[in-house]
Amino acid sequence: MTEGLDNALRADARRNYDTLIDAARAVFAVSGVDAPIKEIADRAGVGVGTFYRRFPKRSNLIVAVFRREVDECAHAGAILAAEHEPFDALRRWIGRLLDLIVTKRGLAAALHSGEPAYAELRDDFEARLVPSLDDLLERASADIHADISAAELWSAVARLCAPASVDDFDPTRRMVDLLINGLRVEPSPPSPTGKKSLDPAPGTISKRDRVEDRYRS
Repeated sequence: MTEGLDNALRADARRNYDTLIDAARAVFAVSGVDAPIKEIADRAGVGVGTFYRRFPKRSNLIVAVFRREVDECAHAGAILAAEHEPFDALRRWIGRLLDLIVTKRGLAAALHSGEPAYAELRDDFEARLVPSLDDLLERASADIHADISAAELWSAVARLCAPASVDDFDPTRRMVDLLINGLRVEPSPPSPTGKKSLDPAPGTISKRDRVEDRYRS
């Protein structure tokens, strides 16, 4: 009897935990990470006391929400790779990454606030997501003409996002789209012989040309 009651209490606590995280995600997307705790508790359908039993400090909640969303973004890589062509999977995953960035209003400031609870989050963000990006890049390698590593592409996307305002993120999305689409090899026109042309797309430099240039210099 006691064991069954304990299990029920643990299950109830887990439901409250998950419900609060889901509610916080929705509230953060609209009001930012500084939204009133009561607003989150009300959306979750629990009391403020229950909130503080699960998350004694606001930073505990922010860390939990952030880790949940980063894990989901990381796992999305394999799902997209199974459902879409390689380059399209890469492009869609980058879009998912941008959604993660833009919906965390105020998170960047929180991460750099000096709060000890956030100390590992910045490194975890990259450590969890760059391997997913690396896998997607590798799968799409036949469609990409540029020699670029996952770390380099991650850095480029991060630099484009850094100055962006969450209230006007569309220009940043456009710049990232241009970056990703610029990696793709354009289909070559049919050759007169009917064989597939091996020439690179207009405006690109083939690896062979780069090697020859190196020797000429």
